[in-house]
Amino acid sequence: MSGSRERILARVRAAVRDAPEVEIPRAHHTAGSPEGAAAERFAERVGDYRASVHIAPEADAPALIAEALDRRGVRRIVVPGGLDAEWAAAVPAAAVLRDEPPLAASALDVADGVITGCAVAVAETGTIVLDAGPGQGRRALTLIPDYHLCLVRAAQIVPGVPEAIAALDPARPLTWISGPSATSDIELDRVEGVHGPRTLEVVIVTQ
Repeated sequence: MSGSRERILARVRAAVRDAPEVEIPRAHHTAGSPEGAAAERFAERVGDYRASVHIAPEADAPALIAEALDRRGVRRIVVPGGLDAEWAAAVPAAAVLRDEPPLAASALDVADGVITGCAVAVAETGTIVLDAGPGQGRRALTLIPDYHLCLVRAAQIVPGVPEAIAALDPARPLTWISGPSATSDIELDRVEGVHGPRTLEVVIVTQ
């Protein structure tokens, strides 16, 4: 089998040996788009994943955060270090859980949720990417609690995956989130919350 493979590859190499180099156009994958259009596309895609989505100007974000937490009856929510000060201030002081020192998995499991920012978001796929940077915390914070409230600035939304890859540091611990955690068994019965939050709520913050 390996001999046949080598013979086939040798013939291919011989056939293209004198072929000119051709630059492959990729503009159709990476063409930019206006910030507003990217935000709308991202909101549409995230909604397809059964996430709750809101679009709000910067000034309205704190009120929207407070409303979201009140609506869910949140009593204890993890607030990672480095979260935007106005966003963090929207969380009732009595409900704040700090991950300093790091919370045990048992403490994260009984928390009502976590609020974070993100590193980048992808309009075409409705994907949020976390890299454990400021306002995001370590990976466990967004995998164990049952509810994740994520704030995404419109300026962080890129058209597609190639732009996201270009904007990210591959040396950082990247978590790619496309909607609430869900899986299906062999009979295709959907089960949510197995590998991460059962509920994902996204606030897209515009200028």
